[in-house]
Amino acid sequence: MLGYEITKRYGGAGLPDDTIRIALTGSAGQSFGAFLPRGVTLTLLGDANDGFGKGLSGGRMVVHPPQLTEFKTEENIIVGNVAFYGATSGEAYLNGLAGERFCVRNSGATVVVEGVGDHACEYMTGGRVVVLGPTGRNFAAGMSGGIAYVLDRDGTFERRCNLQMVDLEPLVEVEDVNFVHTELMKHVTITGSRYAAHLLDEWETLRQRVVKVMPREYKRALADEARRLAEEREQSVVGIAALNMVVNVAGNEADHH
Repeated sequence: MLGYEITKRYGGAGLPDDTIRIALTGSAGQSFGAFLPRGVTLTLLGDANDGFGKGLSGGRMVVHPPQLTEFKTEENIIVGNVAFYGATSGEAYLNGLAGERFCVRNSGATVVVEGVGDHACEYMTGGRVVVLGPTGRNFAAGMSGGIAYVLDRDGTFERRCNLQMVDLEPLVEVEDVNFVHTELMKHVTITGSRYAAHLLDEWETLRQRVVKVMPREYKRALADEARRLAEEREQSVVGIAALNMVVNVAGNEADHH
């Protein structure tokens, strides 16, 4: 209802980030924060059922347990199944595990979570997902776009990943390294995750265990776009050089006369 009122008044652009901040305590039901538009930040101190962040549309969502909680967040589920199904934009930070079918059909949101169940990132077409812990089976089935980064501590992630449309790459590109490190720091700052703080302390060692899940078609499209931009730049340089030559020749002829 809140998202509807914002979108009706301000359109798809929503409001500036963090214009409206709502903090809640307890257990949330189905589809908490569904279709949340830009400008709203929902922080849940507790846990949530299925459909968390469904259709996220630019807002920010945070969930973490009470600060005095003794259990290990990286071993306990904090949101249910199909979280962020069909998300289009926005960001979220989850201090715990998510259920099955996490970020299915995500097309633009950035999400950090400490572990996921089966079929995560299924049919994903865009966005970024950082998984700081274990995954279930059939990860990335039908994933044609976006990028996922998975902390593969024991080297078994490849057996749980569906490799029909994606390749697994090491975390070596500067842009990827900086992105994951930045998201990890934001996760620690926003959620207060002790588990993520420990990962941050050992970042230089652990980053070698982060696997980049890259869809082949998406990688090809990015390469084609980079090649097109390079050709345009080259043509622009050639055009400027030719123009300068014409100007110089004209100037020389004028001086001669």
